[in-house]
Amino acid sequence: MTFNSTFFRRLTLTSYLLLIVWLVVWHFFLTIDKPTSTVFTLLFWVVPILLPAKGLIAGKPYTYAWTNFIVMYYLLHGLTAVYAVEGERLYALVEIILCTLLFTGCSFYARIRGRELGLGIRKLKEELLEEKQAFEGHSNNK
Repeated sequence: MTFNSTFFRRLTLTSYLLLIVWLVVWHFFLTIDKPTSTVFTLLFWVVPILLPAKGLIAGKPYTYAWTNFIVMYYLLHGLTAVYAVEGERLYALVEIILCTLLFTGCSFYARIRGRELGLGIRKLKEELLEEKQAFEGHSNNK
């Protein structure tokens, strides 16, 4: 089976939307006895995941790549909750699974789509060879 950028884009967008829905459901409906205000919960748990929405929907590989930094925030939360909050282990496990799918989708989409668009990072060896040729060409002109 060949995976292409379309598959990973769909994986990313699906897990992204499910993670947003899950965070709202978990923090506003399933956690009844919460010590924080609604505004704080909204700012702390929902707003960060909404930051890359425009770029993800537009399919920008760079946005897919840096979204992984935000996903790590939620993955660490899920891992901590699985270990520390006994009553919410199942909720945290769902968060971990969604974060893992989102991370995988973002990583592979950014890599594959970046290559399709020619946005790959050049190897250091290529950079050094180009500099050497430019320097030698410059010194031969004198």
